[in-house]
Amino acid sequence: MQPMKKRNFGRAAGLFAVCAAMGSAAVGGASAPPAKPNIVYVLADQWRASATGYAGDPNVKTPNLDKLAKEALNFRNTVSVCAVCTPHRAALMTGRYPTSTGMFLNDAHLPDEELCMAEIFQAAGYATAYIGKWHLDGHGRSSYIPPERRQGWEYWKGAECDHNYNHSHYYTGSSDVKQFWDGYDAFAQTKDAQQYLRQRARSRQPFILFMAYGTPHFPHATAPAEFKALYPPEQIKLPPNVSAAQQQKARQEAQGYYAHCTALDRCVGDLLATLAETGLAANTIFVFTSDHGEMLGTHGVPPTTKQVAWSEAAQVPFLLRLPAGSGRVVQTPLTTPDILPTLLGLAGLAIPQVIEGEDLSPLIRAGRDADRAALYMGVAPFVRAEFAKEYRAIRTSRYTYVRGLEGPWMLFDDEKDPYQMNNLAGQPEHAALVRELEARLQNQLKRIGDTFRPGPEYIREWGYEIGAHGSVPYNKPDVKPQTPKRNPQAKPASPETAKPPVNQ
Repeated sequence: MQPMKKRNFGRAAGLFAVCAAMGSAAVGGASAPPAKPNIVYVLADQWRASATGYAGDPNVKTPNLDKLAKEALNFRNTVSVCAVCTPHRAALMTGRYPTSTGMFLNDAHLPDEELCMAEIFQAAGYATAYIGKWHLDGHGRSSYIPPERRQGWEYWKGAECDHNYNHSHYYTGSSDVKQFWDGYDAFAQTKDAQQYLRQRARSRQPFILFMAYGTPHFPHATAPAEFKALYPPEQIKLPPNVSAAQQQKARQEAQGYYAHCTALDRCVGDLLATLAETGLAANTIFVFTSDHGEMLGTHGVPPTTKQVAWSEAAQVPFLLRLPAGSGRVVQTPLTTPDILPTLLGLAGLAIPQVIEGEDLSPLIRAGRDADRAALYMGVAPFVRAEFAKEYRAIRTSRYTYVRGLEGPWMLFDDEKDPYQMNNLAGQPEHAALVRELEARLQNQLKRIGDTFRPGPEYIREWGYEIGAHGSVPYNKPDVKPQTPKRNPQAKPASPETAKPPVNQ
């Protein structure tokens, strides 16, 4: 008899839990349980936390997000666990860290055995829908992704990775025929999602709709002209941490970047309007966030760069609107693996033991904050430079602390120094603070079984064959999918079963 896959075990356990809960309610003569909330999850690509009106950016126009921020929980200290596309998405779908799944490089194939978001919700009776960029299949960026590799997403209009926004492709159903979105893809994808929502409004079955937009990831020049016209480069105000050498390029790229943001803001507004029109908003959790940020010339780092520890790349917006909630700013730090268990907690669903992230729903329901340490990392950055090297970091309610392989690397007081221009790590008067934050970082690493080694060691441990660009090859027609699998000679990590309290 073959061992049961984690995903099958998770589905069976989830169904058992749901049936058991329903059965006990019936035996006790209780009334029917309240309807499970729907979830609409909007994931932008490369949208940094500071690039909204509500966050104080003097340039960008985001009226719909600004309105949403007043109605939602605004998690101000949210970090991407690994600031590049595939690692973030894998951590989001599994609730597990990149060093635990081996998904720390772009274009790797997420193992079928991993228990994923859609499968858990599906087991609880949800309809599941995915529209947009996937970037977890690893069979080439334009290849067909068959249903058995979609990790539980039923309704599907997706593609592995395509940033040709005005002529981007997708696949749907069980057809391997490539189709193309009409015009600017974010607008077309939104229309499709609106149609899906109107259909779901006629059903009592709960649903989770995942919108994975490709913007504002570069290329920035391809943003719609009407939105680019809003941002003449010479009028763009740059933050003080953009070096003189980067300013001209930063303004050029920021024009299209902000244009993509404003276009996507319109899409968010359309989705929210459809939820209101159909009556779905009354029982729908709505999330807006991004997979990682964008440097745009800050700290001397060229525009379009991520994979670094500064907030411009690592910090992302995270707005979570509850069906009957009111808006407030949440200081509790949040990292990517926390999102799935938190959504499960808010939906009243059991959280599988394999998930490593923390369920923050008790804090949300209590309306209180916790100064916890949100872990994020650069495991094997494929942009090899002084500013993009291996690191482990934590974000607290006040500080960002980053450790390199050599020792403490950066420490910023994000309250007093929001642009992270004054590194406190080497200053003697902050030695005690460094020790305190180092201890908190080490607690987090111990919890997930990560010993923090050079990137090439992780690449060998997980059996990757990387290309000249330092990551998994993806641009050849005969690309070989690479699924992370630990070398049997390597000692596997052993995360502790017990999870620490959220104030660690």
